[in-house]
Amino acid sequence: MTKQTIMIIGLGLIGSSLAVCIKKTHPVSFLYGWDNSKETSQTAQETKIVDQIPENFAKAAENSDIIVLAVPVQTAQHYLEELATLNLKKEVLITDTGSTKQKIVHTARSYKLNFIGGHPMAGSHKSGILACDANLFENAYYIFTPTKKEQTEQIQRLKELFSGTRAKYVLLKPKEHDEITAMLSHLPHIIASGLVNQADHFNQKYPRAKQLAAGGFRDITRIASSDPQMWTDILLSNRHTLLQMITQWQAKMDDISFWLETENAEQIYHFFANAKDMRDRLPVDKKGSIPAFYDLFVDVPDRPGSIAEITSLLGKTQISLTNIKILETREDIIGVLQLTFKNETDLIAAKTHIEKETDYHCRLQ
Repeated sequence: MTKQTIMIIGLGLIGSSLAVCIKKTHPVSFLYGWDNSKETSQTAQETKIVDQIPENFAKAAENSDIIVLAVPVQTAQHYLEELATLNLKKEVLITDTGSTKQKIVHTARSYKLNFIGGHPMAGSHKSGILACDANLFENAYYIFTPTKKEQTEQIQRLKELFSGTRAKYVLLKPKEHDEITAMLSHLPHIIASGLVNQADHFNQKYPRAKQLAAGGFRDITRIASSDPQMWTDILLSNRHTLLQMITQWQAKMDDISFWLETENAEQIYHFFANAKDMRDRLPVDKKGSIPAFYDLFVDVPDRPGSIAEITSLLGKTQISLTNIKILETREDIIGVLQLTFKNETDLIAAKTHIEKETDYHCRLQ
């Protein structure tokens, strides 16, 4: 790529990680960074994640060849409105990283901006610039949603710009993207949050339930810990699709209620059998629409020093742990020790090493 001036608006986890990937493969390009947080901007400047935090937003935008909106969907809408008032370069290309595409594509088109929607389907359960990770997008799907056939060359520009992510590129129509992500990401987040809210009310009647929820319930609802403002934006920007899917979900729950009332064991069995078959056939080596959890469950004996033995083994091989937890509630989980890693490579290496050096059984969940 020839020397270009790139501006990344929003230097949280996604924006800062993209900046690191760009600088790694395109060192000759100049990278502006812009964030509403003074602390984040200062960190970006001090760590050289970007080349410069400009004093004037408008001048930096007008000097840029590519502008990346790495901010929540609603915020990106406001930036598009502001960018439309500036004297941008004729060939400037604008993209975003938001989780929904139809609304922002429509907004950009209404302002006659040269825009291609983008969505790197990767994330972390840590946020902010301090969670910046050059490997965040590796083997993840990076979706682009062009609306014109003549945007082929511009898509190639973006693919080259983000080549350092080592992501897998996919082209979808904006509506197609929003319906897929609604089913695979947005609806699951609603259901997980609904379960947690229902459990919170239930805990007021049975306080001990909170203690017992530390096992399987906590794991299946982990995505409910996501940023509430971000998910408010996502739901509102994809509300028509989600309203349809929520109606379908409610109909399925009505079916289950009826089967319970009529004691229809055959239909209940089929419900679980079909779900198990579908779940077992899902790919395990791909990054999907919900950030993966790199957890290893280890069935260690109840004897002094067993946990220290495992952490010592991992330390000697320089495999970094991000979290370790002793499980008290282990329903549906084999293992008493839950080890969490930063990525799949460390996860697999840890499993291989523990099973090689000990007689402990390990299981990926």
